[in-house]
This record gives sequence, structure tokens and C-alpha cells, in this order.
Amino acid sequence: MPTDRSFIEFHQVTKWFRDPRGGTIDVVEPLSLDIAKGEFVVFVGPSGCGKTTVMRMVGGLEAPSTGAITLPGEKITGPSRAKGMVFQSYSSFPWLTVLGNVRFGLKYRRDLSSADKDRVARHYLELVKLTPFADFYVNRISGGMRQRVAIARTLAADPLVLLMDEPFGALDALTRERLQQQLLELQKTERKTVIFVTHDVDEAVFLADRIIVFSARPARVLRDLNVRAELPAERTLEIQETPAFRKLRHEVLSLIRDEEERTEAAELAAVS
Repeated sequence: MPTDRSFIEFHQVTKWFRDPRGGTIDVVEPLSLDIAKGEFVVFVGPSGCGKTTVMRMVGGLEAPSTGAITLPGEKITGPSRAKGMVFQSYSSFPWLTVLGNVRFGLKYRRDLSSADKDRVARHYLELVKLTPFADFYVNRISGGMRQRVAIARTLAADPLVLLMDEPFGALDALTRERLQQQLLELQKTERKTVIFVTHDVDEAVFLADRIIVFSARPARVLRDLNVRAELPAERTLEIQETPAFRKLRHEVLSLIRDEEERTEAAELAAVS
């Protein structure tokens, strides 16, 4: 793994929103964080804690209220091809074939000829094992396949960072397991920097090089866990039965559970 941790940098980043009564809702406390090139970082925390907002700020979909995020060294001021995003909903174009959807990710690649775009699109279709379905329209394939199309389309655009917000949350358990394994294979091949948001602690431990556990809103970092120090880089489903995996899972769950209980107690005290 790279030792340079300054690929993505959060410089005292905060975020707040206006509420309907003219006040403010604090979402993210001052956050300073470094992410290395090629790292697979997973954000977890209580529901509504602000982890998706932090990821959206990296994508340029939200602007920090104060502070700045740089990638790499350049301040993020809005969306760009450098940040590829995959969401929970199936973001595909039903009027295009599977190949056409992946090729759409290359629309703004000025460095490629039309023939090169076809070659690159087919390359990523092969990586996500969808070549036999290249000429199918996306409304004729399963939800899991459509998420693979979305991942292939995003990778084809050659972003510097891949941002994934609960991408497997709507899938059944077996499909989710298969896509988790495939994502690890893609990460090994592509070596993209990944920020992945999930509520599933097992998924977080299985995928991550590093887990950032956020507090309840306003989000602050409760724990920065180096998963690679505890688990091998090569992972199969069987690793979930090991003592090291269970220890990490318990640690993350305990942090989130304690934070939710603390928040509930504070809310009850405020209304009593």
C-alpha cells in the first residue's frame, strides 16, 4: 500500500444546513482526514450521522461550509470526471444497451477515439463479467447486473476516486456477496481509491483497508481502524468466520451501538 496519505485531504471541513426556522443544523464537525492513493476506505456510523454528506462533499455535490477538500492537492469545487459515483439506485439508461450504458461513461473522454471508446467499454464489460449481455437493454437484466453496469460505466470514465453510497443495499444477500467479491477483484486490478458508505458492518470489515467510524450528527471521527493490519489483503467469504474478523466486527458494532444509546439518552433528557 502507498505510504503517502495525502491523496485526498480534508482540511478542517465542516458542514451545516439551514433549518426551516432560520437556524442551522450542524452535520459535520471540523474534520481533518487523509486518504492514501489506492486505499479502500469505508465510512460507517449511526443512521443520519452525516457520512453520506462527507462523501458527497468529496464528489463535489455538496460544498463544505468551512474548510476545504483537496484531490490530490487541488481544491474540490464541484463535480468532475475525477470523481466517479455509484449510488444505491440503479443509475442506468433504459434506452441504451448494456454496452451503450458503459460507453456513455466515456462520453467526455477527449483522449480517446471512437474505436478506442468501444475497446475500453468492452474491456470493462469483461471485467464485470457482462460481455454475454452487451447487446441487452438494461431493463432486461437483473438489479445486480445493473449495478455491475453502473460500476463498469464509472470505471470506464477513469476517475481518480470511486465514491460508492450503499451500492449493494437494495440487493438480495447472495447477489450482494457476489458483488462484494467482484468489487475486491476490481480493486485489485484497477487500484482505484475508493470511499464506500454502508450501514452493513460485515460488508465494511470484509471490503475495507480502513474503516472510519463516525459519531452521531454532527459527525466526528470516533475511530480510524486499520483493517489491513488485522486481515489479509486477499479475502474470501470464509474470512468472516475467523476470530480477527469477528473482533473487528464487534469493535465497530460496539462503537455504533454505544453512540446510538448515548444519543437516545441525550434526546430523552432534553424532553424530560
